[in-house]
This record gives sequence, C-alpha cells and structure tokens, in this order.
Amino acid sequence: MSFKDLREALLLSYEENTISDEEFLLLYDEYSSKNPEFKYSDYERFDLDKLGDAECKANFRVEKRDLPALAQALQIPGVFKTNQRSIAGGMEGLCMLLKRFAYPCRYGDMIPLFGRPVPVICMITNHVLDFIYNNHSMLITEWNNSLLRPTLLEVYANAVHQKGAALQNCFGFIDGTVRPIAKPGVNQRIVYNGHKRVHSLKFQSVVIPNGIIAHLYGPVGKFTINHILF
Repeated sequence: MSFKDLREALLLSYEENTISDEEFLLLYDEYSSKNPEFKYSDYERFDLDKLGDAECKANFRVEKRDLPALAQALQIPGVFKTNQRSIAGGMEGLCMLLKRFAYPCRYGDMIPLFGRPVPVICMITNHVLDFIYNNHSMLITEWNNSLLRPTLLEVYANAVHQKGAALQNCFGFIDGTVRPIAKPGVNQRIVYNGHKRVHSLKFQSVVIPNGIIAHLYGPVGKFTINHILF
C-alpha cells in the first residue's frame, strides 16, 4: 500500500471517529512521503511516433532517424522487464536512458515525456543501463584490437600528419566528459571539479581520425598523453 492510500485510509478512519485527533495527526504525519508528488497520470505514455525530429534531438541528443540503428547496434530487446515487474518497450527504455543522460535532467523532468512515476522511470533507466553495460562493457574496458591494431594506428597517424600536424606518431585526440553527481557524504574533495565548480566524475576517451571513440578511460587519473603516442 502506498503512502497516498494509507493517508486516505487514515482520513476515512478519522471521519468515522475510529481514531482520535492525536492518533490521526501522529499517523498522518508519519506516513507522509518525503518525495514531491508528480501527477504523472496527467500525461500520455511515451510514443516515439508523436515526437518530431527537433524534439528527439533536443531530448535524446540523437536524430530520430538514427534511433532504430542505435537500438539495433546495442541489441536492445523488444521489451524490458525490471525486477520490480515494471515493463517498458525496448525503444522506450532506450529513450529513457538517453533522456536521463541529456544533462541537465532529473527524473521529475522526464514525467511529461514518458507519463510514468519517478520510481518506475528510475528503475527502468537503471535496468537499461545495466543491460547495456553487461552486454557491451568489454568495448570500453578492453583494448579494441579491431580499431587499434598497429597497421591501423599507422593509418591514423598518417592521416593526422597529412592534415598539418607537426607530430608523425599521433593517432588520436583526447576528449573528455564531465558528469555532475550529487554531493557525496564522504571524500567530497576527491570528486570536486574546480573548473566546473561541481562534484562530478570525468571520463576521458581517445577519438581517432574517423570520428570513432577508440577507447574509454575513467574516471580521470588513469590517463596520460603517452596513451595516444606510439
């Protein structure tokens, strides 16, 4: 039974004089939710077909026409079912995750788009994130030999040098993303970013000349310029 149902039951009991004033005040305050209440039922459920190209790009940072290809590349299933038995379509779950990563975004900001309560959005988003990590984490935790084998590194380095770079042995360029996080209760100084003035985790990657992110390292502190030279 939810807090809302309990509070309605307490109101009914109080009207029927089955509990006293003191009991009602004590119990009504005890069973009040600390989270803000969002009227998710006022919004329609997610329907990608109803979104325009500009809305998709703004909400998901991905072109609408590219979403099916992204879902196929990530091997997104037709349906996601969480441990709490919440169910979402594969594309809906993927879009939830993309929207969540489109900073700045809170779960409450996602209600008008998906028409679901915050706990359900949170559970589905985390479930999709776990699915992608479990199935594709090796691409960012292991050396990608198909992209970074010696013969290709030489091709990348030659392409960079032919564009006017002074170095002849540079095959990629460091790119970084600062991901803000909630202020932790401990070790705050370790994750504080003085440049952005937020608590965050920063991930760095190497982008090769064809635009592909060749390898991901994170958080910062495990990466030096020597990783992109050979």
